[in-house]
Amino acid sequence: MSARGIRFGLASLLCACAAALVLFTGVHATSETLPSKLSDQEYWKLVTELSEPDGWFRSDNLLSNEIWMQYVIPELTRTVKPGRVYMGVGPEQNFTYIAAVKPRMVFIVDIRRGNMDLQLMYKALFESSSDRVEFVSRLFSRKRPEGLAGAATAQDIFTAFMKVEPTEAAFKDNLKAIDDRLTKKHGFALSDVDLGNVENIYKAFYTYGPGLQYSSTGGFGGRAQPTYADLMTATDGTGQNRSYLASEETFTTIKKLEADNLIVPVVGDFAGPKAIRAVGKYLKERGGIVSAFYLSNVEQYLAQQDKYPAFCANVAALPLDETSRFIRATRSNNGGYYGRGFGLTTELGEMATEVKACAQ
Repeated sequence: MSARGIRFGLASLLCACAAALVLFTGVHATSETLPSKLSDQEYWKLVTELSEPDGWFRSDNLLSNEIWMQYVIPELTRTVKPGRVYMGVGPEQNFTYIAAVKPRMVFIVDIRRGNMDLQLMYKALFESSSDRVEFVSRLFSRKRPEGLAGAATAQDIFTAFMKVEPTEAAFKDNLKAIDDRLTKKHGFALSDVDLGNVENIYKAFYTYGPGLQYSSTGGFGGRAQPTYADLMTATDGTGQNRSYLASEETFTTIKKLEADNLIVPVVGDFAGPKAIRAVGKYLKERGGIVSAFYLSNVEQYLAQQDKYPAFCANVAALPLDETSRFIRATRSNNGGYYGRGFGLTTELGEMATEVKACAQ
């Protein structure tokens, strides 16, 4: 074969491979790519246009109760590819998974508008904090302890803060700074209800401090629940702490994404007609692929309401590939938290395989 023929054959093969990749992932050929940064206007437009109306859940979900959540991270980081898109639900546990998989962009989809307000509170605190110690100080309205350097462990940080009492003055000053950053610096059109939600959420962190638990503000849950400090100082089962406050590196990963407006909170029902599909459309238009989707135990509630097929079809509309993974919490009689009762365990699932039959 001539050199020209070889070149032609190679070009044809590359085109065929590219076409197959587009077909498999559902990503449309486009000149657009995932953004490296969003303006405040672009960010807020995404928040509002992708969202559905506010929904209801039986508890506030101000923090996770999944003490085992880090156990899947070693396998997760071996499987998924960095620089893609992370999706999740709920509060702070997302930050730990985000720090592990290092996505380019994030969408947190939750049925409660209160979770959007919680994520916006976190956004303001990440942006205004220079390091982990300042962040924890602001999060719980407690004075920064002396002697905590950048190399301090999460255990060092939380042990020190447990000895510090909160102050009402710090709470008021920090709350005003949060509101001002969101509404004045960023110009987000938050309603009075949203600002009230932010105040109530932040007050819970002020009131309970690092001892905050899943059911501290009401709702359902067992008596032996992990505290915020427990979740931040837990390990992955091998003795390594992988929480988002484990190191300055993990903290900075989240801080940069927040500063670039790339952690986007969306109000949406997993089985609803809009939110997940709208995220999928946005990603397909920009060549994005979902690397991981943290579900907590939402599937349990979807099944109880006969909504799982609708959720499955929504996920099937996302751009996926063979490495995309679900992260899910499931009921398991594994002794529960520290061996005291019935608990949750965390598992991974192959997204493209699981939802293949649901594609419409």
